[in-house]
Amino acid sequence: MLLFRRCTRLTLALTLLYCVHIQAQTLQLRLGIIGTDSTHAEEFTRILNDTHAKDHVPGARVVVAYRGGNPLVALSRDRIASITEALQRRWKIPFVDRIHDLCPRVDGLLLLSVDASSRPQEFVEAAACGKPIFVDKPFASSLAAATSLAAYAASHHVRWFSASAMRFVLPKLKSGNARGADVWGPGVLGTGSSLDLSWYGIHSISILYALLGPGAESVTRLHTANSDVLTAAWKDGRVGVVHLFRPDFPFGATAFLDNRSSETFANLQIDYVPLLQAILAFMRGGKPPVSTEETLEIMAFMDAAHRSMQHGGIPMRIDSATLAQ
Repeated sequence: MLLFRRCTRLTLALTLLYCVHIQAQTLQLRLGIIGTDSTHAEEFTRILNDTHAKDHVPGARVVVAYRGGNPLVALSRDRIASITEALQRRWKIPFVDRIHDLCPRVDGLLLLSVDASSRPQEFVEAAACGKPIFVDKPFASSLAAATSLAAYAASHHVRWFSASAMRFVLPKLKSGNARGADVWGPGVLGTGSSLDLSWYGIHSISILYALLGPGAESVTRLHTANSDVLTAAWKDGRVGVVHLFRPDFPFGATAFLDNRSSETFANLQIDYVPLLQAILAFMRGGKPPVSTEETLEIMAFMDAAHRSMQHGGIPMRIDSATLAQ
């Protein structure tokens, strides 16, 4: 009888824990958008809010937005009105006048502004909400701004991460570990930033990091009007190469494995579903899928590549001292 009672209590306890776990997983998160000048604002809202969409991701809804935008940046100025109107008319998203006004209405924030130079002010205001933040790529407009924001987040205990969607569409390697990799993709260059690769080159660079992980120590950049080739050396002797083509090119990658084989992933397609799934897991208290250290290293990688181009393609070291700040 005593054994039966103990088993019954254990069963009830396990059932309760299971129910709490399921409830936590199914609780609908309320998300707020900062910056409706990005097409991601409309796409993320559609995928999360349209329960009939084939690519619907359950578990969260966009419930409010802050317009933002920069009239001095053409990409922001020319499309913010149409994206804002779509969110208001089709998705019935209310707007607020200040980022601060988002705070009591959301469980997490999506910082999507297309103008990375606005990151410092918007990130600091968003951090005051005390809610987890996803920051769209790039994390900042320069390496200096990125390290400053990361330090601010650490000192104020802000939970955040930043990533390209492309790193989440890459299939896992079937066998072995990558001892080197070649990655390719479109190479449209950004303007108005010291990091010209942060507009589109960052996607292919993120794929490279998904394959090799952090640890790059130097980058060489060969630049022409139609393409860039980035060759990076890792501290453990591995080498990664990124080919960027203008005006457009499909994404793809080949990983060279330590079992003397290789795996090629051709025509990788942009898909926001895996990214949004990672965002929701993080918003629910999960570990950031991309660490602060790796995010800063990717920024430093692009900074070193830019300096290499400016100096005729000579290798430039990634400053580990900068990443440690």
